[in-house]
Amino acid sequence: MALARLISRGQAGLDAYEVSVEVHISGGLPGFAIVGLPTPAVRESRERVRAAILNSGLEFPSSRITANLGPADIPKDGGRFDLALALGIIEAGRKERRRRWQLDEIEFVGELALGGELRPVTGIVPAALAARAARRRLIVPEANAAEAGLVPGIDASTARRLNDVVAALDGEGTLSAVEARPLTAGPVPLPSLDDVKGHAGAKRALAVAAAGDHNLLMIGPPGSGKSMLAVRLRSLLPALSDDELLAVASIASVAGDDSVLKGGRARPYRAPHHTTRAAALVGGGQHPKPGEISLAHHGVLFLDELPEFSRAALEALREPLETGRVAISRLGHRIDFPARFQLIAAMNPCPCGFLGDGTDRCQCGAGRVGQYRSRISGPLLDRFDLHIEVPRVPYAELAAEPSDPGGEALGLMVARARQRQLARGELNARLGERAVFEHVELDRAASRLLAEAQEHWQLSARSVVRILKVARSLADLTGAAQPGVAELSEALQLRRLDRSR
Repeated sequence: MALARLISRGQAGLDAYEVSVEVHISGGLPGFAIVGLPTPAVRESRERVRAAILNSGLEFPSSRITANLGPADIPKDGGRFDLALALGIIEAGRKERRRRWQLDEIEFVGELALGGELRPVTGIVPAALAARAARRRLIVPEANAAEAGLVPGIDASTARRLNDVVAALDGEGTLSAVEARPLTAGPVPLPSLDDVKGHAGAKRALAVAAAGDHNLLMIGPPGSGKSMLAVRLRSLLPALSDDELLAVASIASVAGDDSVLKGGRARPYRAPHHTTRAAALVGGGQHPKPGEISLAHHGVLFLDELPEFSRAALEALREPLETGRVAISRLGHRIDFPARFQLIAAMNPCPCGFLGDGTDRCQCGAGRVGQYRSRISGPLLDRFDLHIEVPRVPYAELAAEPSDPGGEALGLMVARARQRQLARGELNARLGERAVFEHVELDRAASRLLAEAQEHWQLSARSVVRILKVARSLADLTGAAQPGVAELSEALQLRRLDRSR
């Protein structure tokens, strides 16, 4: 009888929990059993591991093999334990054990092909972070080297085949060390507001949204430039910090999305189609994966044709918009994904899109317009700090030289405003209600204006708080110590949809 113990990493959301892979070989009829709540994908690894060992020219014991994946109360999924299982069988079946490294100092993650090649798996960034915290070496497939290299200070190596790992453990070969992959200091080139003619008001609203991390809803006819403006918001936002980059990379790694490796430190930008269902938007599945809102963490989520999204999908956004997280419950366990995103949405003013464009093209009656707009609930509308109209740009403005501040000037204003907020402790849109009143001190005239506006338009308490946050961001853009009547008036103007309710 022989026993071998190795260490691997499971995956539950962004948690790369430690898995003890124990392999026991005993007498009796030949067989291979895996216990420890394995899913069908893990149980199928018996055939992959057996074929990989034999095709690598190694001996597969003709004995009873029992493999335990602990802890036993957490479901294990995927092929990420293949490498540890194969090495455990090889180690337990040996009469003489000669090793250059101690197995309890290494973690093994990787899927095996039938020929013994190592295939990439998802969730390598969280696994690398966990291995670094445990002060262990990590061995992963060669195709996962770029992801592992995103984690600073990680002691990791890569291999192409099972044979490579066995030889390295025996001191008869070496593995390639993972090289650190520091991403560029700034974002990759992004579409700039310098490309946009006209829309001075919309550009101003984008600057306010970028300055305080505010959610923005744009309403305008088809072709007015709503999508064009939304995609350029990232050019006003700062590059991802080191901590933000690791958080974004962890989510992308779990989702199997390599966009972080291509996007440098640019903030994520996700624009799901309006047919996207709630589960794809917020995440889920039998084995939960992050959805679009988590993939937009620390970045921008753009929803075009907002009323065309299903009611269930839109209502699922309400809680994450408040908490910055999404919880997915499955039988016996709950998984949390971070989802602190900036929501930018666009919609037409009516079903045909031409209401109020100065022509008689719109044939939508008041009933159809009301039905169209009612697809977005009041509570969700309340979570948009800014509601603006994006009209068609006249040809004269398209042909003229731009007179409003360009993208670079707006970017500098936004950067200074965000620095002021961070110096106070938090971006304006993330302040709690009590903190808002600590950071905003209105003079008598501004207080009277806000009281009159609340009474006249029957603004909710949440609307009042969000108006104060926007006014604070407007003051930060100009460098004013506190928002006054001018900033408060503009903040009220930027929530114009509240007047129609």
